Amino acid sequence: MTSTPGGLLSVLYTSTARAPFGDEDLRALLEQSRASNADRDLTGMLLYRGGRFVQVLEGPEDTVRALVERIGADPRHGGMRVLIEQPIPHREFAEWTMGYQPIAETTGTAPTGFRDTFDDLESRDDPSATLRAARELSLWFRVRQRRTGADAG
Repeated sequence: MTSTPGGLLSVLYTSTARAPFGDEDLRALLEQSRASNADRDLTGMLLYRGGRFVQVLEGPEDTVRALVERIGADPRHGGMRVLIEQPIPHREFAEWTMGYQPIAETTGTAPTGFRDTFDDLESRDDPSATLRAARELSLWFRVRQRRTGADAG
């Protein structure tokens, strides 16, 4: 990765919750994250489903790196893996100190193209698949947020 001192950095990571997060746990996490992110000029989005987190963080490079390191050491997370780390010319989530979208478990047969897991984010065979999946999730999040008024933070 090429570093841009003082520039913006975007990081996409996944992790597994060491214990299930209920609605109240997620609400508390979001409140704390949003306050902290606003103070540090960080923006992003958080997805949680079936014990897995997918998060995009963006902001000043040093600040993002420090937070990623802290999250990696957080006892609530396990198996943290940074999937994408790249300098960015502008923020994708500029309005959201931490946008959040719950992803409900599905019942019955899923429609064609339905994303049921985050598994393709961690494709080891095709690194470009990770980037495509991350972009799809970002687009999905934005569209859904507009339609449902999801918790944009």
